[in-house]
Amino acid sequence: MRPSSLAVIGLGAIGGSLAWQARLAGVPRVVGYSPAPAEGVQALKASAITDMADSAVGAVRGAELVVLAVPPRPTLELIGQLARCLEPGAILTDVCSVKAPIVARAREAGLAGSFAGGHPLAGTHVSGWIAARPDRLRGCVVYICETGAPEGHRAARAVMGFWETVLGASPVLIDAAAHDRQLAWTSHLPQAVAYALAKTIADRALGGISFGAGARDTTRLAASSPDMWLDILLFNRPALTEALRATEAGVTELRRLMESADAAGLSAYLETARNWREGLDR
Repeated sequence: MRPSSLAVIGLGAIGGSLAWQARLAGVPRVVGYSPAPAEGVQALKASAITDMADSAVGAVRGAELVVLAVPPRPTLELIGQLARCLEPGAILTDVCSVKAPIVARAREAGLAGSFAGGHPLAGTHVSGWIAARPDRLRGCVVYICETGAPEGHRAARAVMGFWETVLGASPVLIDAAAHDRQLAWTSHLPQAVAYALAKTIADRALGGISFGAGARDTTRLAASSPDMWLDILLFNRPALTEALRATEAGVTELRRLMESADAAGLSAYLETARNWREGLDR
């Protein structure tokens, strides 16, 4: 799908980048709306959008494709709000890191045939338009989730085509529930652990000069928007609590090996972790 008119609701790191890349790819009309008007002004000045709407409803008028690029809770609200405002034949999608509740809401709103969920793996801990880039989404993997209705296949194919042909991304079709179980381990768990680590260290009230690259690298994700991650952690809590329990068991094992001065066991533990991490970069 290569729309002649695109609406992007939310102009932060993902939404702003998406609008910007679409413009550079030749989409003639890109209408943006942000709850923070300054972001819309900045996007307009950068030519990332052609028009700035004063409301989400106003943004979708005339749009062939509408992208919701806001946190999960506002996304759920907007799906219901915009269901009656979409143009005939228009497609609605999103970029949230949780998919099952979003897809379920689209079905409830009567959008089973015109909605497909999306999640690009291109996030950053920096929030707002300042994190938008004209190439952030190029080459990224983006998960696409159908609604499960027979007519939902058309919407999913259209959204996949948009990501591939307009944004230069690599779309992968996945079941919404399977997506959330997988991301609980690969995305939400690292985020939760970063928050826990940062909170634990913060409680010690140590001076900033005490922290080297290791502390800064491992807590980088804790600088992410709490508003967005509050929704994600709560909406995906069954899968994420399972992952956290496994992590707690891993930390308990590490403590036990240290307390018992089990050098061989500790060495094996560290080697297993190192081998896995090195494998990510191969």
